[in-house]
Amino acid sequence: MPVENESTEATSTGSRPRRVPLSPTLAINEAIARKRREGVRVLPLGFGEAGLPIHPALARELAAGSDRGAYGPVAGSAALRAAAAGYWSRRGLPTEPAMVVGGPGSKALLFGLVMSLGGEIVIPAPSWVSYAAQAALAAEGALQVATPPGEGGLPSPALLADAVVRARSQGRSVAGVVVTLPDNPTGTLASEQSVRRLCEVARELDLVIISDEIYRDLVHDPSRDVPSPARYAPERTVVTTALSKHLAAGGWRIGVARLPEGPIGEALRSDLLGVGSEIWSSAPAPMQHAAAFAFSEPPELVERVNRSRRLHAIVAAAVAERFEAAGARVPSPEGAFYVYPDLEPLRDRLRTDHGVRTGTQLAELLLERYGVGVLPGAAFGDADEALRMRVSSSLLYGETEEQRLAALATPDPLTLPWIADSLDRLSEVLTALTAPTPLAAPATC
Repeated sequence: MPVENESTEATSTGSRPRRVPLSPTLAINEAIARKRREGVRVLPLGFGEAGLPIHPALARELAAGSDRGAYGPVAGSAALRAAAAGYWSRRGLPTEPAMVVGGPGSKALLFGLVMSLGGEIVIPAPSWVSYAAQAALAAEGALQVATPPGEGGLPSPALLADAVVRARSQGRSVAGVVVTLPDNPTGTLASEQSVRRLCEVARELDLVIISDEIYRDLVHDPSRDVPSPARYAPERTVVTTALSKHLAAGGWRIGVARLPEGPIGEALRSDLLGVGSEIWSSAPAPMQHAAAFAFSEPPELVERVNRSRRLHAIVAAAVAERFEAAGARVPSPEGAFYVYPDLEPLRDRLRTDHGVRTGTQLAELLLERYGVGVLPGAAFGDADEALRMRVSSSLLYGETEEQRLAALATPDPLTLPWIADSLDRLSEVLTALTAPTPLAAPATC
């Protein structure tokens, strides 16, 4: 299982770094491209790209807005904010357009929010690679708190209270807490009970909650509710999302944030707009036009999201099964396109046969010897000794637009030759990695 150990103590990333390395998710993407240029057969399981074509209707709307070259309001156009407000309202989060802020991707908005809050920011361990980096760059660092068993993306409420009280007793300022629903990297979804308890702790300790819900429309079971903390602590919860994942528009860089009503939200909105005015001025106008269309959820885009969700669920489950068959422990994927296998049961064999003692060494071995690109758990705040890794299944859908559309359309994408071949290759690599080394034949006279 992932870190998810209630006895794990919180750790701090410390002060701001003097130099900023390339984000691990982008670095693994470049490493895989390098392997391909070298003629190596690769399995691209490291980058969190949705792996699907842009829907033609969305591309059409972008083209329709391409003549919009003027700066707009820092908060975003009225059309974008109204559409995003409707999107959240349909999900049980009544929203006024005035409390919506648009930006060039939710990643930039998250950075602006962290900068506006200041102090240290509590993040789950493990969690998306950029939370800790942004907290170190824009605030006073990240305070990492382990997730509850089986509930990635949520700092343990019990550990959260202790970590914040301890940090404040040392004179440190802790301003907010980040949650991810559903989670990257584990692909799991926290329970309503745990989210409610976290909200209680946040209220008791006067913490702002930033709820990154960029994957909420990709929960594998569409009947399952996403327990947004904006329901249980509405006065102190910010919600962010974007088109990057559910509509596979990662390169478009357009996102929105829902600020809470009341004094906390008003102050935070003012600060966020100030940050945005100095960093991005306003989100690209053509992208805003297309995003307003997307957040209005026309039927053709709803159908695409439904097909995408189903495809992600089927292929992620198949990848998890291949790791389980090799002897790994794997939390059942519940959302997005991530699997988080733990090869701890195979530690002795990996050390004896391959000299592997850390998750980083394991990821390096997979890439350099087998052409399999994954990210070690250490990139997400896990202990480097842990033999965990994040595996992204979404780039297995095909190398061409034709193949990816076929993966979306077919009732059973696992029967498509290119997907079946990739899964078989994964099994071959895992067998080579974990099978016992054959004993040498006895010498003959």
